[in-house]
Amino acid sequence: MDYSKMTLGVIVGNREFFPDRLIAEGRQDILEVLEELGIDAVILDEETTKLGAVETWEHAKHCAELFKRNADRIDGILVTLPNFGDEKGVADTIKLSGLHVPVLIQAYPDEVDKLNFERRRDSFCGKISVCNNLYQYRIPYTLTRLHTVHPKTVSFKQDLTDFMGVCRVVKYLRSARLGAIGARPSAFNTTRYSEKLLQAFGISVSTLDLSEVFGRAGKIGDDDARVVESLQRIGAYIRTDQVPSAAVVKQAKLAVVIDEWMRAYDITASAIQCWTSLQANYGVNVCTIMSMMSESLMPSACEVDVTGVTSMYALQLAYLTPSALVDWNNNYGDDPNKCILFHCGNWAKSFLGDQPRMHTAAILGATLGIENTYGAVEGKTPAGPFSYARITTDDYHGLIKAYVGDGEFLDDPAETHGSRAVVRVPELQKLMHYVCKNGFEHHAAMTNAYTANVINEAFTTYFGWDTYFHNA
Repeated sequence: MDYSKMTLGVIVGNREFFPDRLIAEGRQDILEVLEELGIDAVILDEETTKLGAVETWEHAKHCAELFKRNADRIDGILVTLPNFGDEKGVADTIKLSGLHVPVLIQAYPDEVDKLNFERRRDSFCGKISVCNNLYQYRIPYTLTRLHTVHPKTVSFKQDLTDFMGVCRVVKYLRSARLGAIGARPSAFNTTRYSEKLLQAFGISVSTLDLSEVFGRAGKIGDDDARVVESLQRIGAYIRTDQVPSAAVVKQAKLAVVIDEWMRAYDITASAIQCWTSLQANYGVNVCTIMSMMSESLMPSACEVDVTGVTSMYALQLAYLTPSALVDWNNNYGDDPNKCILFHCGNWAKSFLGDQPRMHTAAILGATLGIENTYGAVEGKTPAGPFSYARITTDDYHGLIKAYVGDGEFLDDPAETHGSRAVVRVPELQKLMHYVCKNGFEHHAAMTNAYTANVINEAFTTYFGWDTYFHNA
């Protein structure tokens, strides 16, 4: 799936008594910025309405019809106000279009020494009026960081980049098809969830029993062309020199079965019963296969944590960077703002430095036999940006809720096995208090980019989820 190609419907707001040149300049500025960022535009031409702008009811109908004809392409709407604009024209266009996509409002700044009639804009005031009308029409919208901002500034380009992340999160979560492979581990009540609450927001779940996975894998020969190809991909992805070849072959067969099932049902992300049945009945860990899927932007979560992989998918969509599921696992000495994140070993390779390797899962091996746990991925995350998120279905209150925030990965040592990272989160104790008091799981999703603002905007403005933004 190509997540990178995005299209915006563009509304150029106008009010007749302002100079025409401001509209012509503003329209051109916006189109140049969109082209620079690789974003397609659906916009009125300059013949259909005056200068391709929207002011009257007739203009709104023309623009709405254009948007309807391109509804399958449009991921969001950008409203640009080179002058005060006509607030009803903007609101009517969006209402008539029937689109339910994110909306970004941008207003041009005036220049203090150019408040004469030839250059005066009044967009500062017009933006307030547009937002007031959208609020009355119950059309949710997103604001730029600065109340007025020129399209060609770094600030607006960042606004637009973030907004495209919001559009991806909203678009793809609303149509997400998740795979739940196997039953959740019996001991993990923490990974229970409500399919019905997810479905209410367009997120559907398909299931596959592990017995079917084992049965199908068992019928595939070692020399099957699909297995050979899968082995090549595994070898190109990670070092396997410390792993028996038979264990790698078993993993290759798992990859074939899971991949074919996901393609047959258009599954975009998965949550897998990674223990104990796999080790006891098949004899390997599935971690490497999950790592490879997450690295290729098909996130995969442990322990059939479906809302966990939903969280991963949201983080991934924000900036198209891989995500991982983690345990908030250990304190880090006496520092109240540091902790260790950990999992047996299914994090995407992007998190694991220069030399990740396939190995065993020591904790599971203690009870299931170390020889049955080959497939875990070992490595430590280097210093860099860090964002985290968690979605959960709160059946008690009949709602979906979440928390999001930013921190940083650290190079501090963590001498242990598996996939691990040392992180600093401002006011971490406050966050952990919130997590515990509000019944969240011990799992969270993470990514190595700053995405909390984007995720918070998507969850609160467009899904209406009760979201705690930990930006202490």
